[in-house]
Amino acid sequence: MSEKMLEFWRLDLNALAKRARLRSLCPRQGLDFASNDYLGLAESVELKEIAANALARDIPIGATGSRLLRGNHFEHEALETEAAKFFHSESALFFASGFSANQALLATLPQQKDLIFYDSLIHASAHDGMRLSRAGHTSFPHNDINFLEQAIKQWRNKNAVGNPWIIVESLYSMDGDFAPLHDLAQVAHRNEAFLIIDEAHATGVFGPNGRGLAYFLEGAPNIITLHTCGKALGISGALLCLSIYFKQFLVNRARNFIFATAPSPLVAACIREILKYSSKIDDRRIQLLSHIEHTKRCLSFLSHPGPTNSQIQPIIIGSDARALSIAEELNSQGYDIRAIRPPTVPEGSARLRLSVTLNVTESQISQMSSYMYDLIQKEK
Repeated sequence: MSEKMLEFWRLDLNALAKRARLRSLCPRQGLDFASNDYLGLAESVELKEIAANALARDIPIGATGSRLLRGNHFEHEALETEAAKFFHSESALFFASGFSANQALLATLPQQKDLIFYDSLIHASAHDGMRLSRAGHTSFPHNDINFLEQAIKQWRNKNAVGNPWIIVESLYSMDGDFAPLHDLAQVAHRNEAFLIIDEAHATGVFGPNGRGLAYFLEGAPNIITLHTCGKALGISGALLCLSIYFKQFLVNRARNFIFATAPSPLVAACIREILKYSSKIDDRRIQLLSHIEHTKRCLSFLSHPGPTNSQIQPIIIGSDARALSIAEELNSQGYDIRAIRPPTVPEGSARLRLSVTLNVTESQISQMSSYMYDLIQKEK
């Protein structure tokens, strides 16, 4: 193979490096200010006991095939039954990841004459799903309810005969702010639209028993929620909560459900138990809220944007290179904080994404914030 055959990829990687946007895999080290393990469950004694008990019950690790072949295990179906009860939905469908669930959902359910209206800050997985969809798609400015409703009405006025679909996150992963779910539900009701709510960063943390921010909409026939299990719940996989008709349609039509090896039955068994356990850990949620309030006080030096009311705190730096430099210096002092750069976030908004978890103490949050402040002032 000649070097010329690889020239495109080499030049592209070199261009990323020159713009301080080249990604690389880094080992986890230092204090956790980067993960989505908000409740500190991933390495907890409780979760290890859940896994050990599942293994002791001879739950297999591998599924051996897709769920439409021999890969459909009792634990998959038991999890979906328990999840539907937990999230008060008509049914649930289990996927190996939130990315896969989002992609399958948007690539499969909206049809050719439909139109998907998506918040401009929605997850990358939703964009991939929309690219595969038969339906068209259009964005609306972040959390702009009036713009969204007017856009739906304008589409209707063009003699559109399909269904409108609205896709949002309940808690945005890079900005740390919340969607106005009550207003969105009203827009969906008035305009006979389906509303998809990605609860990835809210599940486990907010709502009764950790059911998410959209708990008050549970069970409505036009509401679909996605709950990831690899963030606050500490495991992996994702659950779509939706009507039985939508579940059956996905089982029959979603290519990355039909043709993928099923998720591990062992993982399904662990998720089933962690959902039960979630109703018993209000103390962890209360402690995390205390951490969040403490972090907000420590980050009071931020002006734009100020501290958020969630466990996700974006510190906007602007320059890609500067964000990377500050993150590297923080890492060298034992604080695992990552720089997030375009295209993950908009141009000119490179940032440090500070994740508040129960894997650190409030004293460590104070020390990190003080050091970060000094670094930002020095960089100016």
